[in-house]
Amino acid sequence: MSTDMNQTMHDFKAAMGMMNREAPETMQAFGGFMNAALSKGALDEKTKELIGLGMAITARCVYCIGIHVEKVLKAGGTHAEIIGVCEVAIVMGGGPALTYIAEVKKALDLFEQQKAG
Repeated sequence: MSTDMNQTMHDFKAAMGMMNREAPETMQAFGGFMNAALSKGALDEKTKELIGLGMAITARCVYCIGIHVEKVLKAGGTHAEIIGVCEVAIVMGGGPALTYIAEVKKALDLFEQQKAG
């Protein structure tokens, strides 16, 4: 299991908890926007999460990578689909995106192990 990604996800959840306590109106508005944008519409939730993952890789956001890998898997996405997203993200983001595939691997290691266990 990847302790780095486990710590990253723990840190993210702790920060979101703080923001929910200290800025509840802002977080409620942002959460509503995210839920609306990521819910099923012309694209299903898995497809939207795969797109989110690709964008997270090119944006180089470790937290977003972890979140979207987890959500892709929960939405029924596969390891192979995540690798396909990595390929496209590398095309679009070049070498810097390639280095963030290490974070995808950490997230896959963590969430695939959790799913299996």
